[in-house]
Amino acid sequence: MTATTDSPSAERSTDLLTGVLLGNGFRREHAFWQRLISTEPFRRPDRRTPEERLRLVYERLRILNDCLDSGARLAADPRALAALHEWLGPVDPALTTVAGIHYNLFLGSLLDHDGDGRRDLSDFLRLRSVGTFLCTEVAHGNDAAAVETTAAYDRERDGFVLRTPHAGAQKFMPNTSPAGGPKTGLVAARLLVDGTDHGVFLFLVPLTDAVRALPGVRVRRLPTRTGSPVDHCLTSFDEVFVARDALLGGDHGRIGADGEFSSAVGNRRRRLLTSIGRVTSGKISMSACAVGSARATLAVAVRYGGHRYISGPRGSRRVPVIAHRSHHGPLARAMATVFAMSLLHRRALDRWEAWVDGPGPDREEAERLVAVAKGWITWQARSVIVECRERCGAQALLEHNGMSELITGVEGAITAEGDNLAIHAKAAAEMLFATEPAGRSAPSGGESGDLDDPRFLGGLLAALEGIWFGRARERMSRAPHGDPLGRWNAASGPALRGVEAHAHCQAVEAYTDAVAGLPDGPARERLVDLQRLFALDRISRNSGDLLAAGYLTVDQVNDLPDVVDRLITAVAAHLPSLVDSFALPPELLADWPIAGADYIEAYDDPEAGWQRDGGRATARGER
Repeated sequence: MTATTDSPSAERSTDLLTGVLLGNGFRREHAFWQRLISTEPFRRPDRRTPEERLRLVYERLRILNDCLDSGARLAADPRALAALHEWLGPVDPALTTVAGIHYNLFLGSLLDHDGDGRRDLSDFLRLRSVGTFLCTEVAHGNDAAAVETTAAYDRERDGFVLRTPHAGAQKFMPNTSPAGGPKTGLVAARLLVDGTDHGVFLFLVPLTDAVRALPGVRVRRLPTRTGSPVDHCLTSFDEVFVARDALLGGDHGRIGADGEFSSAVGNRRRRLLTSIGRVTSGKISMSACAVGSARATLAVAVRYGGHRYISGPRGSRRVPVIAHRSHHGPLARAMATVFAMSLLHRRALDRWEAWVDGPGPDREEAERLVAVAKGWITWQARSVIVECRERCGAQALLEHNGMSELITGVEGAITAEGDNLAIHAKAAAEMLFATEPAGRSAPSGGESGDLDDPRFLGGLLAALEGIWFGRARERMSRAPHGDPLGRWNAASGPALRGVEAHAHCQAVEAYTDAVAGLPDGPARERLVDLQRLFALDRISRNSGDLLAAGYLTVDQVNDLPDVVDRLITAVAAHLPSLVDSFALPPELLADWPIAGADYIEAYDDPEAGWQRDGGRATARGER
């Protein structure tokens, strides 16, 4: 637990592992954001009221915007948007939310629908007006196709009239208050032409000036959300008129000069998906935010564990708490998971970027991987952050130590851009119906079935995916025909387990690719240990299924706990150097008192009695 990282070879290994986590071009892709969060405006502020913190969010947004060479370039680059979320997420979850909405959902959607470049975006690029996105309604969350806000085409005025028909159709949660300055929104509404519903489109609608909502727009703040302050609101429209260019149209739908609607897309759901296509980039951003937050909390937990001393056994000298297996074991497992999260995130980002740049993978496959990754990564981030919070005890419950804010932040990522369970259920249904039943075959990796062989372990995880989808098909076949919901309910449990197993397979494949890209040496050895620990952890939880299906022997099942324990020992010995590979700026860690060996000084009392003794008190066992 005292591995050093100051030798040239150790620094080389750290750089190689940083490249694994952040990508080969990590300095080009991430250096700007690392520098930004190290500057004074982004350091952790002193205690402030929620309203003061909200003002700070928008102040930081403007500072960020001033530092960009082009907000439009950021909005058009999914990799840059992901990096924004990866680094701002651990620093200020509320700023990350507001920036993601402005640059991705709002500005990105405008750019995607502005093929001829005629729309004037200067107000939004210079933040004279902050952009927001209004899709979800009180009664409609993941079923965006059912939103009930309407935009009726007015032939006489050649524009659209927006209306909220009832309380359930109020837009729910967008940051639409005048806080931070004037707001403009992209409003998802049903396009009505002469009473005919053509589906859901986006409309550009001014919402507020710097003081109040504009005529016909009603904005009410929602009750306080636990955690980071964002001005979440209810927003409704009472006969609000916007001109014809407010419609974000295109081949999927437009109003011609003759006032008639036309579309090259016959399916109204497809029109909606085209309109809100930026949600996929949003899913990638949520994964990035979760990955960044999990890495930061794990780094703090490892550092705190190394300088938090407790009594040794039977009154011996005091030892760091991380010396105990009960403490470093969960952190070693978390390290293997965080590397898997990071690698799966990059894999999904690469696949999506390849499709966007084209020619690349099938769009539906790329979108499904993005969705599966978002759900799995954000759920894993919650588990890692909560584990790290527990390992840091009561200290981590305090706001100034950073973790409590990230717990609530990751809850938002789990729900944003499609609730995790909903998007995994959609992926489960697609995979269940699209995939032919796989024949039973031995896992790859040779006849040895060696638990030390990552190829064999990857084959076991693939077998688990087949087992769970096979069970789902079997259950569906036994359910009564003529009852689609009943058949899905019968199959959904194992199908969702199949999606989870698919995420594990993708993560292990990403590990394999990363290992293959490293030269022989310590970095490669560390990564193989992490890959095996991650895979064996998941295999252990499903060993009964693998044994019953003949993929594991009784002896292998009995060996699993010892193999995992040896890997924990190997990974735990290098936790500090693995944390170094996260490349977290020192300024970020300095703002979390428990990340430093001198954390007790954060609680020193300048007027206490010990100050009269000529110096601060020294805690027992402090080095």
